[in-house]
Amino acid sequence: MIRPDPKYNNAIISKFINHVMRNGKKFLAQRIVYGAFSKVQERTNKNPLEVFNQALKNVSPRMKTKPTRVGGATYQVPIPLKPKQQMSLAMRWIIEAARKRKGKKMEDKLADELILAAKNEGTAVKKRINTERMAEANKAFAHFAS
Repeated sequence: MIRPDPKYNNAIISKFINHVMRNGKKFLAQRIVYGAFSKVQERTNKNPLEVFNQALKNVSPRMKTKPTRVGGATYQVPIPLKPKQQMSLAMRWIIEAARKRKGKKMEDKLADELILAAKNEGTAVKKRINTERMAEANKAFAHFAS
């Protein structure tokens, strides 16, 4: 059970902070996330919680593919994702996309990625689209799902 974060009293944000955290440095992760939220507030004049939730909703994939060996061949079998898995993947993809950007502080990059994801744009949204497209293309192998 994850405790809600101190500032927004929200367990999902607490989970997001844990995803951002590296080498057990939670205070630094909190500073990055809260800094990104304040930048989102400045740039969009919207509640950062709403932007964050919209971004997560836009990046969450409904399906993904899982490689399965049948006979001698490996097939990419599409599988539906549970809501918890969708949330976790969305968080991971947003953070990954922010880390890959160059030249700015992490909180700026994270704020940019959250704003883009809330508008249904950006690297993390592209990753969701590609993942779902791959699952759609391999629908013929769905009967191999175990």
